[in-house]
Amino acid sequence: MNEASQEAIRAYYHTLFSAWGRQHWWPAQSRFEVIVGAYLTQNTAWTNVEKALVKLRKARRLTLSGIRRTPQSELEQLIRSAGYFRQKAQRLKTFVRYLDERYGGSLARMFARPTAELRDELLALHGVGPETADSILLYAGNHPVFVVDAYTRRILERHQIIDSAAGSSAKSSASYEQIRQLFESALSGTLPPKRSSDATPSRKGPPGSCHRPSRVSASPRAPLVQIFNEMHGLIVGLGKTYCLKSQPQCELCPLQKFLPESK
Repeated sequence: MNEASQEAIRAYYHTLFSAWGRQHWWPAQSRFEVIVGAYLTQNTAWTNVEKALVKLRKARRLTLSGIRRTPQSELEQLIRSAGYFRQKAQRLKTFVRYLDERYGGSLARMFARPTAELRDELLALHGVGPETADSILLYAGNHPVFVVDAYTRRILERHQIIDSAAGSSAKSSASYEQIRQLFESALSGTLPPKRSSDATPSRKGPPGSCHRPSRVSASPRAPLVQIFNEMHGLIVGLGKTYCLKSQPQCELCPLQKFLPESK
């Protein structure tokens, strides 16, 4: 990935933030809720995750002790709306057991680990891939890692920053790690966004990305962590609203001017 690609990423960031302002992503009341959401959102829409979180909260199970003491069969039913509920219930149990055995049940002790070492530990857990691990690190642990998702890859392909997949089941030539490093390198020297009280977006935030402030989303973060947080939230909004998998709404997109055919 060359310097031109990094310049493009920085331009996208400033354009999207100017248009939409702070996204308050990830919406959650606790760090553990972020972790649960990161597991539940695998292979499903966020609306389905929200239904499961509501059930867990009403049952008073949306805590570390709540997941720990809940029989797996009961946990499966509580998170059923998120899909793959049996696997996800088992994976949540596995995470709690890992946290108990290695860190005495303390998220603070776990997140005090160096980023690279903790990332390796999370990736070693059953059912945790790079996107889930990085979501936990960034949003729950305030570690400076960028989260790459399907929206990120789609946007980069359409803007010809990475090669497009050859077919519907093919992957582009860029790996997850290459894309993550591109964003981290591009945004590392960028100034952080203004606080929500200071920001004046030029247009209303897109549905599905901009949330009401929550205890977690409004918590103070290091500047670089906040930048990675905002950029991922902005990409989620862009992918859900304009850069659709089929029938993209390019003419309405804030990044339309950056498309190769628009230059």
